[in-house]
Amino acid sequence: MQKNFPHIFFLVLVILVTGAFVGLIGDFMMGIFWAIILTILFHNTFDRLKIRLKGKENLAAALTLLFIILIVILPILFIGSSLVSESLFYYEKVNSGEIDLKGTIDEIRVSIPMNLGILESYGLDLDKAKEGLNDLITNGSQMAASQALTFTQNFFNFFLQFAVMLYVLFFLLRDGEQLIESIIRVLPIGDEKERALFRRFESVARATVKGSLLVATLQGVIGGILFWAVGIPAAMLWGVVMIFLSLLPIGSTIIWLPAAIILFFQGEIGRAVAIVIVGALVIGLADNILRPRLVGQDTKMPDYLILLSTLGGISWFGLSGFVIGPIIAALFITVWQMVGKEFG
Repeated sequence: MQKNFPHIFFLVLVILVTGAFVGLIGDFMMGIFWAIILTILFHNTFDRLKIRLKGKENLAAALTLLFIILIVILPILFIGSSLVSESLFYYEKVNSGEIDLKGTIDEIRVSIPMNLGILESYGLDLDKAKEGLNDLITNGSQMAASQALTFTQNFFNFFLQFAVMLYVLFFLLRDGEQLIESIIRVLPIGDEKERALFRRFESVARATVKGSLLVATLQGVIGGILFWAVGIPAAMLWGVVMIFLSLLPIGSTIIWLPAAIILFFQGEIGRAVAIVIVGALVIGLADNILRPRLVGQDTKMPDYLILLSTLGGISWFGLSGFVIGPIIAALFITVWQMVGKEFG
């Protein structure tokens, strides 16, 4: 016991110091995580620039960072600001009565009186639906005000996370490979296993981000163009909403299908059919065909596990969980495969 005491004491000290350090930087972990993800996605760009610049790593890292800002960060900020401004614009129209959402229920009642009995047989009471829509508008206004206040209060924290992400991203682009080699030398589980875990993390992160974002963006763009073509107001707003919903397992169907139903009840049968056809055959197939090819093959995980890990990740980590969840699931599978080989 006395001979092992120094080793045990040192191990406890390492655990305590590591826990304290993680707690120290815990508030910035999400910014660091996205810096790691962007490094994985754009490290090849950094390597090519470094070759062209004859080994000037600082300049190559700075140019790669500028490239990321121009093609990734600025478009996201532009879309976000456009979403906020368009949301406020149409919210004011709804609040002032210029856009009468409650009147839509009355239009449905007038346009399809012969079908009211059928609707009521399925438990759909239009009077209750009208009251529910009124409550939704009231609660929506309260939530909008609350979210605006929350964003104002957390703006400094958002800006700080963003600055940390950019700062860490520069050094990860420049020194990421040396940092990984240093971690591999320090970890005591064997270099081969450690390299396998790092490769797994990288492949799943790249496949999930590139695959999910590409599919979601494609669905949102198609949905926005579709809404614009059939004359639905706030097409850009709905397109952006569909992008975010497509990152989640519920998908963009929750937007375009109710829109088609409302148009059908209003007598706009041609526009409703157009939305259903494009939504089912183009938007739906883009998800069913492209997502398994772009995400499933590289992650080497079954679709049900990708779905469960995505839901769990979003539940734990918010929107970033659509990346974190599958990464944790993939590492879980890899670790247990290693256990099987080691002790099989």
